[in-house]
Amino acid sequence: MTFLFFLAAASLIALSPGPGIFYVAARTLADGRTAGLASSLGTGLGGLVHVVAGAVGVSALVLASAEAFIVLKIAGAIYLVWLGIKTMREARFAMPVAASGVGAGKALRDGIVVEALNPKTAAFFLAFLPQFVVPAAGPVWLQFLVLGLISVALNTAVDVVVAIMAARVRSMALARRSLLDHLRIGAGMAIAGLGLLLLFARRPATT
Repeated sequence: MTFLFFLAAASLIALSPGPGIFYVAARTLADGRTAGLASSLGTGLGGLVHVVAGAVGVSALVLASAEAFIVLKIAGAIYLVWLGIKTMREARFAMPVAASGVGAGKALRDGIVVEALNPKTAAFFLAFLPQFVVPAAGPVWLQFLVLGLISVALNTAVDVVVAIMAARVRSMALARRSLLDHLRIGAGMAIAGLGLLLLFARRPATT
């Protein structure tokens, strides 16, 4: 029964619009379907970093340290703002559509870094997953790891769907170069905006 509650809650959270969904959508609009799908996989792998770190207790230590939390937050924010500005700058140059955007490898790497440097993701897993851990059912770290893997898989599946939908919007804009450029500029602004919002993230209160 506890596992069913977890699946229901994790599914609702995965479907709820959040920074990950907005990042993947913006990246797809800016750089195309391949980059969007790669970004989805990248954010999923970045999420796994937090799951593994949480399972071994590293995330708890980071969140307990105000200095470590601030450093991670600032690093993630700077990276997102840099990606956003870079996307906007590229949209201003009249590159052929086929040459615009980034490759799958870079999009994958960016997705991993963006998610791995997001302390809010670590805070979420540490606040959400323990509610469904049953100490009598086995090792706590293993349950945390399994639940985290399922949660990341659900989030990634939703991100993939978002990337596919955003790619369709981008395809419709390909016929009008000016519209595509505006979409890419808007996507860059959205990515940079996510970085600025991350700067205001607050460390969870410890008891």
